[in-house]
Amino acid sequence: MLSIEDLSAGYGRTLVLHDVTMRVRAGEFIGFLGPNGSGKTTLLRTISGVLPAARGQVLVDGTPLHTIPRRTLARTMASLTQDVVVDLSFTVREIALMGRWPHLSRFGRENRRDHEIVEWAMALADVSGLADRLTSEISGGERHRAFMAMCLAQEPRILLLDEPTNHLDIGHQLSLLDLIRKLNRENAVTIAGVFHDLNLAAEYCDRLVLLNRGHVEAMGTPADVLTAEVIETVYGASVVAETNPISNKPHIVVSAGMNTCESCLHHVLPTMPHGRKE
Repeated sequence: MLSIEDLSAGYGRTLVLHDVTMRVRAGEFIGFLGPNGSGKTTLLRTISGVLPAARGQVLVDGTPLHTIPRRTLARTMASLTQDVVVDLSFTVREIALMGRWPHLSRFGRENRRDHEIVEWAMALADVSGLADRLTSEISGGERHRAFMAMCLAQEPRILLLDEPTNHLDIGHQLSLLDLIRKLNRENAVTIAGVFHDLNLAAEYCDRLVLLNRGHVEAMGTPADVLTAEVIETVYGASVVAETNPISNKPHIVVSAGMNTCESCLHHVLPTMPHGRKE
């Protein structure tokens, strides 16, 4: 469904991604991991068409992305990013209704089915109770779920997510990811998302792509990618990689002080002076 071929991209003359090649299969749930600045969001923005490729290309169903009209692409692909900018004077229902834009007739009038899909999308995103509230009046997490409803209302075959659990408490994180996985498995929606939480990515993704300084460091199943050795190489962090006893997925264990030796602290922290200056 998605093909990324020798892709390099960046901002101005500075390249952030270098020669990235991968295939995302139809119906797959794939997660992009990596340290800050490794190119995860840049990759997602390039796949969505917001950021042009400097070299290489992205293909959707074999068609070069840059040749697909935006309205046509929006019927296939929806994207929930961290930098969504929408006038906060809209209600949650109005935000969700914006997702129907690619499907509207030439006169731009919503019909009964459009409104039914919006109600369905709000219910799935758990914002039905906020439908008539202004987005300026709700929390950041609630606003995030409102934008998810907008994406769902597009009825996409591909859903791109940039840190989908950002701003959400643990209950809503799991609820949202369960929803995304249900869309993936029951509606065959292809999911590609950026994750910071390695354990959540391991639990929900079929395959992981670990980026390091703009290159693909590792790609494969969570068990292939999330090893203690790979994580130490990429993140510079000492961890223990175990198996979740419930899901049998990899589980990364950290503990305070695992990455700092006692003698190192004396070089980093100066000795605090004693007494009080009179």
